[in-house]
Amino acid sequence: MLLHRQPDLTVIMDNVNKAHNLSAIIRSCDGVGIGELHAISYRQSIYTEQNAAAGASKWLTLNLHASIASAYRAISKYGMQILVATGKEGARDFREIDYTRPTALVVGAEWDGISEEAIQGADYAITVPMLGMVESLNVSVATAVILFEAQRQRAAKGMYNQPRLDPESFQRMLFEYTHPRLSRELRQEGTPYPLLDAEGTICPALNNTGQ
Repeated sequence: MLLHRQPDLTVIMDNVNKAHNLSAIIRSCDGVGIGELHAISYRQSIYTEQNAAAGASKWLTLNLHASIASAYRAISKYGMQILVATGKEGARDFREIDYTRPTALVVGAEWDGISEEAIQGADYAITVPMLGMVESLNVSVATAVILFEAQRQRAAKGMYNQPRLDPESFQRMLFEYTHPRLSRELRQEGTPYPLLDAEGTICPALNNTGQ
């Protein structure tokens, strides 16, 4: 899993408020190699739903924000292009976008859609073309459709063929996922994690203070 993580690909959920949609989006993110995503909560009730949905996967980090501006600031240091998924006129077909670039996909609330503030701060508005009577897909379905196009493009470019996490983050996550109880205890004590060997096992030789 860690070998396929894409640290420069993320999702920002703008006030998505239904737990089943939140959980479905988290599952799709994990499926394409996203390890960290963001959610905007304008109301306490939505915050509660998002916080509960964060437990849908122990493999991802869900960062909660009070505003879209806060979420945009959080990703600004990564130089990501910001894409808002919307059905508004002038939006580009989602397949026309280059997702091999650092990318943040913004998806909106079930009823209200993307906020105007989110649109104003984005680089592109994109849409999933619809040919039937309904005007849009369910937010979790639309997110999955777009993310797997991103996965297709990145796979074609070989972006899943080598680790893309920095070595320090890779080692930290590997230890937390393979030794969850011990990692919690060490964090509480403020003790650094021991080093792991290639098999993910704590290796005395690597952790010998004389080495």
